[in-house]
Amino acid sequence: MSEHNKQLLLWFDQVNNNDVEMVGGKNASLGEMYTTLSEKGIRVPNGFIITAEGYRRFINEAGLEELIRSTLEDLDTSNIKDLQKAGKKIREAIIKARLSPELEEEIGIAYKNLSSAYQQEATDVAVRSSATAEDLPGASFAGEHDTFLNVVGIDNVLKYVKHAMSSLFNDRAISYRQDKGFDHFDVALSVGVQKMVRSDKGCSGVMFTLDTESGFRDVVQISASYGLGEMVVQGKVNPDEYLVFKPTLNGDFRPVIKKSLGSKEVKMVYNPKGQSPVKEIKTSKAERTSYALSDDEILSLAKWGAEIEKHYSERAGRSSPMDIEWAKDGQSGELFIVQARPETIHAEDKGLEIREFHLNTEENSIAEGIAVGTKIAAGKARVIDSVKDIHSFKEGEVLVTEITDPDWEPIMKIASAIVTEKGGRTSHAAIVSRELGIPAVIGVPNARKVVKTGQVITCDTSSGTVGKIYDGKLEWEEVVHRIDQIPETKTHVSMNIGSPESAFVYSSIPNEGVGLAREEFVIASHIRVHPLALLNYDSQSAALKKMIDEVTLGYEDKRQFFVDKLAEGVGQIAAAFYPKQVIVRFSDFKTNEYATLIGGKEYEPEEENPMIGWRGASRYAHPDFAEAFKLECEAMKKIREEFGLKNLAVMVPFCRTPEEGQRVLEIMAECGLAKGYDGLKVYVMCELPTNVLRADDFLDIFDGFSIGSNDLAQLTLGLDRDSSIVAGISNENDPSVKKFISQAIKKCQERGKYIGFCGQAPSDYKDFLRFLIQEKIDSVSLIPDTIIPMKFEIHDEEQKQAREEDPQE
Repeated sequence: MSEHNKQLLLWFDQVNNNDVEMVGGKNASLGEMYTTLSEKGIRVPNGFIITAEGYRRFINEAGLEELIRSTLEDLDTSNIKDLQKAGKKIREAIIKARLSPELEEEIGIAYKNLSSAYQQEATDVAVRSSATAEDLPGASFAGEHDTFLNVVGIDNVLKYVKHAMSSLFNDRAISYRQDKGFDHFDVALSVGVQKMVRSDKGCSGVMFTLDTESGFRDVVQISASYGLGEMVVQGKVNPDEYLVFKPTLNGDFRPVIKKSLGSKEVKMVYNPKGQSPVKEIKTSKAERTSYALSDDEILSLAKWGAEIEKHYSERAGRSSPMDIEWAKDGQSGELFIVQARPETIHAEDKGLEIREFHLNTEENSIAEGIAVGTKIAAGKARVIDSVKDIHSFKEGEVLVTEITDPDWEPIMKIASAIVTEKGGRTSHAAIVSRELGIPAVIGVPNARKVVKTGQVITCDTSSGTVGKIYDGKLEWEEVVHRIDQIPETKTHVSMNIGSPESAFVYSSIPNEGVGLAREEFVIASHIRVHPLALLNYDSQSAALKKMIDEVTLGYEDKRQFFVDKLAEGVGQIAAAFYPKQVIVRFSDFKTNEYATLIGGKEYEPEEENPMIGWRGASRYAHPDFAEAFKLECEAMKKIREEFGLKNLAVMVPFCRTPEEGQRVLEIMAECGLAKGYDGLKVYVMCELPTNVLRADDFLDIFDGFSIGSNDLAQLTLGLDRDSSIVAGISNENDPSVKKFISQAIKKCQERGKYIGFCGQAPSDYKDFLRFLIQEKIDSVSLIPDTIIPMKFEIHDEEQKQAREEDPQE
């Protein structure tokens, strides 16, 4: 075997290099290459390839070049009807032409050898295509060429090899090459013939070695659904989604930091008695309500993905995130990688700019779905039910349809935004919209009924998580920040984060970690059930059990549901900023807020003033809630010990006395979350006057303070912060509040303890921020939107102080 082949990782790796031993090149055998794969522990299907050399030989010998050139000469690809006519003419000519006897013989020998390896006369194969320009950085279009599954018999193999070759002239492929400036004859197609993985009896999906929305590089994102993989690729199902954290993947950790159960309503399977080799059928209830992959399988795929990324990056001489298709054989239970190509949307991003989009008004959305991209766009909606009607679409309109496939590409590239009823983050519509740089809202129920043709709508995907559609054209602003123009500061500037989904996006903003990660968003949005209702599930009414079951699909153990979902939500935030410190505050719901969770009213008392009632440390240490608090402790332990995210620190809110704080620490230790163990830091919120007045006692048992200005101002000034009547009397800038803050900072500095500020005030008031810098606070945690402008304020104040301290500078 040549040195080149010894270095080959994937059989599709050098598909267009003539020195690789493949059908149409020098040799029909690829058997030697699997030695390399097995050494790396990566399993791929056996097969052979008709190279680009073989394709070109076929086109020349069949006399097709002149026909193709004359048909494409002066073609205006913006004229949809002319494009469709030209593409059809070329494809039909290629399919009608015959392969040379020599090439047919080579393919026949290779197919016979492949079938014999499985002790079959005619084995089932997949016929896949790959073009020389398809997956170059900056030039990749999802599904631009065709794949055919469950192809059996040499006659069918020869037939679909030509069909695959003809797909080089699919309408969207012709249009795409012209847009990218590729000469049609500088691009050739190779065809891979792989032994089918029986994922029709198992599952399959797509894997990216980064987060597809934000471009965050430290995760592997996996989508999975039952049956053959075309359903995920085409976006016809809402698949399960998993996230795995790469930096701790190869140790003793199991960093599956997110698992989302998809509906997986249909699957593609073999169709032995039909005209088509495959068909779509409905999935069973058991399939819809269970995860397609086990944690062990998720981790195995993620490790393969990281290894493949490493290989391609070494070959390219730069970081090369990957777009990978995988399949699980339902008969053998084995996982396979069936295709891999460089991800091209984020690969070229140098990260020098941050673009932020913000709506200027607050309106109620008319529909919501999955956000693809982080932009905002508006335009007239065009509802199209069938690809045959795409000629009616006009540039700048918003495409609204059930689902897209590559045939929709000619109009997608001129759309201002895309809305589909079906699909997930790895669907065709999602991938294409990312490449085009336009926002898309995917998986919107009844979008074609909610939105009408001609209606002006605004599509907002700025959150990167939930995509929202609004009636009318709303006003928004776009802000561009240059990373290399943001000043460095001595004061650590961290951020306040609530939503796990936004963490990857915000992690690109210059920061020193997270000063406040709130559990409340995860509990309210992802868990939604009161922890005591989960712990006492067996004693609940039938009606309440039904509500809980709907939320906890895939979980028999309701206790574990709470632990897992809280760990995943907070874990994503810790992963986004790893290895920088991320301080998570234990839940700080008030009784009225806890009561809004499913089953919550049964466990929450009615209080006249919940703001100063049963909350924070007093709740955790109380016999009526301690078991629920232990679930939070277990989740934090899982993040640190199972995910390997040792950068996670915890914080206790609303702690009235050191004695109360000590009891909380004891409960944490009982759960294996002891302060100091394996570097765990435990802070306390400084938000009560007693925290300042008894600072030494609190600092004896905690690792430091994080000041919360909202409650500190409320309790210092005697103001109900929910009352608009007294709100105007004073705020955090009051001298009495600042005096407490100054005392807290000085006491922590004397004791050598951490002192940070995570309240809202420095995000709202520049003068308050400057006051904190004057007091030489260690760290200020701001809301993400204010970090960049406030960094300039901090830098300016630090420079001013330096001049005052040393006038000679």
